[in-house]
Amino acid sequence: QVQLVESGGGLVQAGGSLRPPCAASGSIFKLHAMGWYRQAPGKQREGVATITTGCVTHYADSVKGRFAISRDNPNNMVYLQMNSLKPEDTAVYYCNADIVSWTTGRASNYWGQGTQVTVSS
Repeated sequence: QVQLVESGGGLVQAGGSLRPPCAASGSIFKLHAMGWYRQAPGKQREGVATITTGCVTHYADSVKGRFAISRDNPNNMVYLQMNSLKPEDTAVYYCNADIVSWTTGRASNYWGQGTQVTVSS
């Protein structure tokens, strides 16, 4: 069984910062690409940032220069540093990862349960 668990969301004023972590646990053999996605009320889920095993990153245009994704491979963690937050960043943020588990021996895609980020104006 593999799980992704996000934490560290919350309410912050515009211009503030948050750094939610995401922890992968279970029968993990290898973590491949990891990423953060978000879904605002009434909108589709969208990609925010991704990071490969070699730490190559990609960002949505709306967060470039404000957000930074990083990973801690030995501890199976991924982080999203969010600076200069805006009210339009308000959403549920989801962690996503491609993981090879010991039980299946193949890569599968996993989602966390999400963490709410609310930015007040």
